Amino acid sequence: MKKTKHIENKDRISDLPDSVLLHIFSFLETTQYTVQTCILSKRWKNLWKKIYVLFLYSECFNTLDVFTKFLSQLLCLRDQGTALHAFKLFLSRQHIIEPDLFESILKYAISYNVKHLELLVIRCNIQHFPSSLLLCRTLTSLYFHVIPSLYNKPKILFPNSLNLPSLTNLDIGSVSFLGGTEPFSTCPKLTSLMIFNFNILGEQNLCISSTTLVKLTIQIHFKPENGNKIELSTPSLRTFAFIGIPIQILYLSHLSYVEHVEVNAYLWRYHLEAPSILLSWLLKLDKIKIFTVSSNILQVFSLVPDLLKVKFHSLCNLKKLIIKKKPLEYGVYKALLKRKLEQVPAASQKEVSNLREAFIQGSLIIPKGIVRFFLQNSPSAEVCCYSNR
Repeated sequence: MKKTKHIENKDRISDLPDSVLLHIFSFLETTQYTVQTCILSKRWKNLWKKIYVLFLYSECFNTLDVFTKFLSQLLCLRDQGTALHAFKLFLSRQHIIEPDLFESILKYAISYNVKHLELLVIRCNIQHFPSSLLLCRTLTSLYFHVIPSLYNKPKILFPNSLNLPSLTNLDIGSVSFLGGTEPFSTCPKLTSLMIFNFNILGEQNLCISSTTLVKLTIQIHFKPENGNKIELSTPSLRTFAFIGIPIQILYLSHLSYVEHVEVNAYLWRYHLEAPSILLSWLLKLDKIKIFTVSSNILQVFSLVPDLLKVKFHSLCNLKKLIIKKKPLEYGVYKALLKRKLEQVPAASQKEVSNLREAFIQGSLIIPKGIVRFFLQNSPSAEVCCYSNR
C-alpha cells in the first residue's frame, strides 16, 4: 500500500521529455496558460520559452495595454533559437491595434519561419496588404481577416501578385481585389482557397488562375456594386463551395472536372431568382458526384413554373445528394406565402389561415418533387438529410 501511494504521489508529468511537454502546450487554448506553467516548479520555470505555437486572444485581457505588455514580454523572452510552427492572433472589436504594432507582430512571426498564420483583427486601419507577408517563404497556411475600425473605411487592397512559394491553404476576407489581375497564379502549391467579404475594383473581372487549386470556397452576402465577375482558370479543381446569395458573379467555363459542389444559401425576398442561377451553374458543372445544397433554396425551387417538365441533362454521375435542413428566411417565407395565396384568390379566410399554418409547419420539409428533379439522371444516388450546423 505504501508503494502504491508513493507511485500515485509521483509527478510523472514532469518526468516527460521536453518535446512531449511542448507538444502538450501546443493544444492549450491560449499561450497565456502556457506561460503560467512557469510557477509550477523549477522544472517548468523556463520550459514555456521554447514553445513553437503561439495563440494570442485579446479577450483574455482586460485592456489592450495589458495585452500589449504581455505580448511584448512574451516575444522578448521566448527562446530565439526556436522556430514558430503556428501563430494565431485574434483581436476583438473592443481593442483597436495600431498599424505599426500589427506590422511588428507580423515581422516577428515571419523572422521565426512561421508556417501557419491566422490573423483575425476586428479593428485595425491598414490600407494595404502587409508587405512583410510577401517575404515569407515558409508560410504554408494563411487566414487573413483584418477589418477597419470604421465602416466607411475601404477594404484592404490585396496585392496583384501573391508570391508565396510554400503556401497551400489560403483564407482571405475583407479585401479589395483589382480587376484584371491574377493574384493567385504565383502560388505554385496552392490547393485550397477561400475568399469572403470582398470587392472587385475597376472595370475588369477578377481571374482566379491556378493549376494546383483543388478546393475553392466563395462567400458572398452582398451583390457587388460595379457588377464585376470572377473568371476561373482552375483545371485541377475538384471541390467548389458557395456560401451566401447565389448571384451571377461566376464564369464557370472549363470546370468539367469538379466532383463536389456545395451551395449553402442565404436568401431574401428579392433573391428568388437564385434557382435559375443555380441551375445555370449545374449545367456547366456536369461531372458532379456529390451535390450538397441547403433546403431553403429547394423551397424556392418549388416556385419555378413547370420545373419538373424541364429537361435537365446534368448530374448524370451523381452518387450522393446531401440536403442541409435550413429554415426559410422571413422575407423569403413572406414572398413564397404570397405566391401561394395568389394561386387561390377565391379562398375563404379559413382556407387562407390553414394554408398559412401549413406553410409555417412545412418550412423545413424537403419538396420531394424537387429531389426527384435532381435525381432524374441518377435515380440510384444516395440522398442524405441532416440539420445545418
